[in-house]
Formats: sequence, C-alpha cells, structure tokens
Amino acid sequence: MSQIPEIEFRSAQEIRAVQEMRLQQLLAYVAQYSPFYQRLFATHGIDAGSIQRIEDLVRLPRTSKDDLQQHNWDFLCVPRSAIAEYTSTSGTLGKPVTLALTAADRTRLAYNEYISFCCADGTAGDTYQLMLTLDRQFMAGMAYYEGIRQLGAAVVRVGPGLPAMQWETIERIRPTVLVGVPSFVVKLLEYAQAHGIDPAKTSVRKVICIGESLRTASFELGVIGQKIRNVWDVALYSTYASTEMQTAFTECGAGQGGHHHPELLMVEILDDAGQPVPPGTPGEVTITTLGVEGMPLVRYRTGDLAAAHTTPCSCGRTTLRLGPIVGRRQQMIKLKGTTIYPPGIFELLNQVPAVQDYVVEAVTGALNTDELRLHVLVKEAQREETMQRLPAMFQATLRVVPEIRFVTAGELEQLQFGKLDRKVRRFLDHRSGSD
Repeated sequence: MSQIPEIEFRSAQEIRAVQEMRLQQLLAYVAQYSPFYQRLFATHGIDAGSIQRIEDLVRLPRTSKDDLQQHNWDFLCVPRSAIAEYTSTSGTLGKPVTLALTAADRTRLAYNEYISFCCADGTAGDTYQLMLTLDRQFMAGMAYYEGIRQLGAAVVRVGPGLPAMQWETIERIRPTVLVGVPSFVVKLLEYAQAHGIDPAKTSVRKVICIGESLRTASFELGVIGQKIRNVWDVALYSTYASTEMQTAFTECGAGQGGHHHPELLMVEILDDAGQPVPPGTPGEVTITTLGVEGMPLVRYRTGDLAAAHTTPCSCGRTTLRLGPIVGRRQQMIKLKGTTIYPPGIFELLNQVPAVQDYVVEAVTGALNTDELRLHVLVKEAQREETMQRLPAMFQATLRVVPEIRFVTAGELEQLQFGKLDRKVRRFLDHRSGSD
C-alpha cells in the first residue's frame, strides 16, 4: 500500500525545522567534500557553519548551469569508485553535463518518484505504460521505473515509440496509467481518431504528463490539456523536475501545482537580484538538494520561471506548491521591444488545428537585436488560411509578428532532433553568445 510522508501534512514550523537541520548537514558535507563549494566558500569568505536558518540562504552565492558545465567534476563529493550510475542533462540550455549518482542517490531518487506517484493517486494495483526513453543516460526514465517498482505497481517499458505501437500495447496489456509528454498524447488521440480507436473504451484512466507545462498560471488546463480532455475523460497530472535537482514536483488530484517534497529539496523563488519574491509571484526556481551524496547542489539556478503557492491544498498537504513553468530566463526574447518566452508562443501555435508541429528559433538580426523564426508544419489543405491566420493571431495576442516559415515534415524533423537529443526540440536558441 502506498504511503504519504507525514512531513507533507505538518505545520510550516515543523517543516522548517526539518529543512534547517538538513541544510546544516548539507553545508557541512559540501564544505568537507566538494572541491567546487570549498573554493566558492573560500572566495566569498563564507563560514558554512554560520548558515543556520532558511533566511541565511541569501548570504550564499548562487550556482548556475555554467558552473556545472565548466567545473563538472569539481562538484563530485565521493571517489569515482563510489559512483553507481552516470546520468546527464538533456542540454536544453546548453551542452549536457554529467550528474553522478551513488547507490544511496539511486535509492533517494526511487523514493522521490515513489512518493510522487503516490501524490498522483497511484496505487499498487495500477499498471504504468512508460512512453519515454529509459536509456541514453536519461535520469527521469530510470527514476520513474524505480519509483513504480517501489510503489508495487506493474510497469510496461514501451519507450517513445510510434502511436500504433502505443495503442497496440494498450490493447494487449491494458495499462491504467500512461506516462509521457502531453503533446505526444495529443498525437496518440489524432492517430486514434484516424484509425477508428475509441480511447474511452480502453483501460487507461490516468495520464502523468512530463516535460511540458499542462496548465496555465491560473491552473486552468492549457490548450494541450484541453485537447486531451475534450476527447478523453482521463485524470491528468502535471509534473516538473530536472536532472540537477534529482527531485520532482507532482500534482495531486486537485491540479493546483506540483507538491514540494521538503525532506528532499529546498526551493527559493527569486527575482533578478537574487532576493525572494512573495508567494504567487513568478521568479526563478532556485533549489538546494537535501540528502544527495554524489553531486549535491546549493542554491542552484534552474533558469525556470514559476510562482510558489503556500496555502494548504484541498488534499490536506501543507507543503509548497509550484505553479506551471511560465518561461526560462535564458530563453527570454526581446522582439521589437516586447518580451516573449517560448511557452507563450507554443500556446498560441497549439490553438491552431491546422498546425501539426513546429519549431521556434531565436536568432540575432543584422542590427544585433533578437529575431524570431517559426518553422511550422501545417495541413496542406489549410495552408493558405493558416498563412493569413497566424500573423493576425500574433499581432492580436503578443503585439508583434515573427517570421513564419512553412516547412515539410522532413525539414522539421531535422530541426527537432540533433545527434544526441533524447526528446523533441521545440525551441532553438541560435542567437549570438548562446551555447
């Protein structure tokens, strides 16, 4: 039977006490074993033992993806002989970096996903169909698998295969839960409609959505979520995680943000100056890992922008809830004086039924300003109509119109998949100075 950690229902004071105790343990650990943090603390004259409270965190410098890329192995706190698994980031914001896990880190990761699946109303009686890769150093695939095993449920490792294979497996194995990217679930439903498959008559009752925001900042379903629910009466659960944090934020049935696991992670939402913002205000998600043995991180800037919500959830949990990711700091585009983030563009394109797929590309123009190109695959019969509709939509919604290029399926595939990519790329940053 699944168990929900008691700390998720405790008072703010009790949660704070646990976090501050683990923070002190972490800082003593990295001060002793991490070459990177030893050097960082010495450079800034920081006594790790003087950081006792959550409010003291602002005295510590933040760590960035650049630090991980430039000093990757200086973050390692154990000898190479203690490494049990090598994973890597996807490289969405630059070249991939390696995250090394010890056996204890793998156990911690499995626990994280176990309690995350419990949060998403998972039970030992469920069967999970994993529609994602479990190889290529992808931490999430391995984590989901181990978490489901700890839950006691059955797992079907299908991978990110073609819709026909997914539906064949659903018919044959009868899973109750799908785990996959929501835009791929939309493709599954399009395939089902074209081939006379009735999703409502299948065994699937829940979908755990990974890799993309499912909801708007007000927790309403976004366009992709609406497309799924309009034709399939399944429970949808959104998640947010990264390889670096080795922890996930997962929605409960209330759908009001991803629940924080305070025994595993400290989270700050910070403004441009590195200061905390009020609850409900978007800022940069900055994390400190707790209980990580191999490569712990202190005040790591994820680059993701979201708001924290601190009121108790209707499910009874008192933990912080993280809202949908509204953008990435490094992906901010200044187009003709208007600030734009890729998720806003994705949301607009997802509203157009004729648009089958797309890639958003940021480039540097002749005047050294940001320019935006949209590579769009549309249904041929609606090409002319779409050529007229898209500029009008962008002008009305964002007040600016990017360059729009209509491409073939083959051209789009070349843009979406690089040699080492594990997932579809929908944003390409080719501006001067970007990685």
